[in-house]
Amino acid sequence: MEKKLAEYKCNTNEAIQLKLVRFPEDLEDDNTTFNPEYSHQVFGDDEVAFGYKGLKILLYYIAGNLSTLFRIEYTSKVNEKFDCVEADDVESKIREIIPPGFCTNTDDFVSLLEKEVNFKPFGMLLHTYSVHNEEAGEDITYQIYKADMTCPGFREYHERLQTFLMWFIETASFIDVDDERWNYFLVFEKYNKDGATLFATVGYMTVYNYYVYPDKTRPRVSQMLILPPFQGEGHGAQLLETVHRYYMSSPTVLDITAEDPSENYVKLRDFVLVKLCQDLLCFSPGKLMQGFSEEMMMEAQQKLKINKQHTRRVYEILRLRATDMGDAEQSRSYRLDVKRRLIGPYKKKQRELAKMRRCLRPEELTNQLNQIDLNMQHEQLEESFQQLVSDYRRVLERLAQA
Repeated sequence: MEKKLAEYKCNTNEAIQLKLVRFPEDLEDDNTTFNPEYSHQVFGDDEVAFGYKGLKILLYYIAGNLSTLFRIEYTSKVNEKFDCVEADDVESKIREIIPPGFCTNTDDFVSLLEKEVNFKPFGMLLHTYSVHNEEAGEDITYQIYKADMTCPGFREYHERLQTFLMWFIETASFIDVDDERWNYFLVFEKYNKDGATLFATVGYMTVYNYYVYPDKTRPRVSQMLILPPFQGEGHGAQLLETVHRYYMSSPTVLDITAEDPSENYVKLRDFVLVKLCQDLLCFSPGKLMQGFSEEMMMEAQQKLKINKQHTRRVYEILRLRATDMGDAEQSRSYRLDVKRRLIGPYKKKQRELAKMRRCLRPEELTNQLNQIDLNMQHEQLEESFQQLVSDYRRVLERLAQA
C-alpha cells in the first residue's frame, strides 16, 4: 500500500511550469518553459505535492503586464484509486500567492494577449541600454524605470510580479506596499510584434528608504530578481548601477545598503561598485599602494553613496589589480594588508579570552582554550584570504570584459 501511495508524490519544482508568453505559439513551445528553484514556501520543506501522477501546475504570464493563466493537469489522482486518502489541495496553495483575476482557460488568456500592445511600462524612465543577442544577430533594447504605487495599474501589476519571488528567492516574503517609503525599479525589454513595439518584463528591485537622524535617508535594497529567461545577460549589473546612480544625485542620501545580501548579490555589488570607483583619483594605483585611506572613504561616500565596509572591499579589489603578485614584496604587502582586516574576529576572541582569564575558574578556562586552536585559526585565515582573492579576480576579469 505504502509503495503504491509513493507513486502519487510529485516534486513541485518539476511540476510547476512557468512561461512568459509573447506569442500564442509560445503556449505549446517547451523551450519557453522554465521551472522554480524553490517551492518550499508554498509546498513545505520537502517540496512535494501528494496525491497526483503526472502533475503539472501551469503558471503562464503574458510577458509585459503579467496577466496570468493558472491551470492544474494530472493523469491520475489518488482518491480515484484509494478510498479515505485525500490529495493535497494544490489549487488552494497556489491561490494563496497569486492575486485574483487570473484566467483558467487558454482562449481567455489568448484574447488578453491580443491586448498586450496597449501595455506600457510604469513610472519614470531612468536608463536605456542594449545587449547583443547572438541568436537573433541583433542588438536588443532594454529600459529601466522607477515606479511607485501612485502609477495607475502598478499595484495590480506588482501583485502579479512579486509571485516570482516565491520560486526564485529562498527566503522571500511580500512587502507592505502601503508604506510609501518603498521605491520600485523595473527592467523591460522592447520587442516588435506585427510592426508594433511591445514591452516584456525582465526583472525588478525594491528599495526601502530608511530614515537617518537628523535629515538623511539610507536606501536599503530589499528584493532583486532578474527572471530566468534573462539571467546571465548583465541585466542585474545594469539595474544595480542605475539604482546607485539614481540615489547618487540626491543630497539627502547617506549611503546605499542591502538587506541580507546573498553571495551572488555581493559579487554583483562588488563589480558595480568597483566599476563606479575605479576612475576616482583616490583609487589611482599610486594611492592604492599606500593603503586604505580616509580620503577613499570620504570620496566614495560623498560622490557615490558607498559606505566604509563596501569601500574597503573596492579598495582591496582595485589594489589587487595594481599589485604584481609575482613580486614577492608586493604580494606579501597585499596579503598582510587584507589579512589585517580578516583577523578582526580572531582578535576579538583573544580579547574575550583575556577577560575570561580574570573571571573564569581554571577548569572553565581550559575548556574555553580548547575551543581556540591557534593553528586552526591561521589555517582558516589563509583559506579566507585565498577565497577572497579568487572572488576578487573574477570581478576584475568581468571588469576587463565590460
